[in-house]
Amino acid sequence: MHDLTQIRALIIDMDGVLWHGTQAQPGLQAFFQTLDELGIRYVLATNNASQTPEQYVSKLAGMGVTLSAQHILTSGTATATYLSEHYPPASTRVFVVGEAGATEPLIERGFTLTGLYEVNSPKHPEQQGADIVVCGKDETLSWAKLATATLNISAGAQFIGTNGDTTLPTERGTTHGNGAILAALQVATGVSPTIIGKPEPIIYQQALTLLGTTPETTVALGDRLETDILGAVRTGIRSIMVLTGISSEQDLSTSSYQPTWVMPDIAAVTAALRQAHSLDSGRT
Repeated sequence: MHDLTQIRALIIDMDGVLWHGTQAQPGLQAFFQTLDELGIRYVLATNNASQTPEQYVSKLAGMGVTLSAQHILTSGTATATYLSEHYPPASTRVFVVGEAGATEPLIERGFTLTGLYEVNSPKHPEQQGADIVVCGKDETLSWAKLATATLNISAGAQFIGTNGDTTLPTERGTTHGNGAILAALQVATGVSPTIIGKPEPIIYQQALTLLGTTPETTVALGDRLETDILGAVRTGIRSIMVLTGISSEQDLSTSSYQPTWVMPDIAAVTAALRQAHSLDSGRT
């Protein structure tokens, strides 16, 4: 039996865990109140790169939860951090399929963003294309964006995906995710993207740095086996899977990897953490 008393920090997914679309999960406010009362550090780490940390802060405020942007780590901000560690921003040009959550972190890091149909081409030597194509969730997706991304990748630009989620839970049901856009570009170019978000360890490792904690005392909380839980396994941290999002108990029966704990929702997580804290206090 794993001991919940050893949890000192949480890396928390958002879509499917804290809300569905614009609908908060029951017990959301009590969950964050409990984390604060118990002194459990947390980072909200989402594969969704469409919104900025500030936009997520506003969304949570509308649901009655107050926190700062320092608590938010999106695959968009993780991508900008990763790229700044591997490329000189001042001399690197990036074309983005994505929204503010993908573009703003790159601009803040000093990268130059290119526009539609700016592509390296022998026919247009005066034109300078992108060194990197970044693709994130984009509700303004267009033929021109896909064409520009395809042309740049085919011309040799590095292909980066903020995340590979093929689906997205919303208040209307499960719809397509960024992975579906990546698949279209991969088929068109024959090039596979480098993925920054879960289940790759990159975003979890960045979260650990932000938290200042160790893998032994940090737990990932998510709803998807193939991203949240697999990412935790690859990073060497424990995990809690809630059943309010994509993955189900039936999925667990056929999975080669497992979460450390399975709970119905964040209300159950709240109760388990309070019980564990009570037991821990009784031992000291």
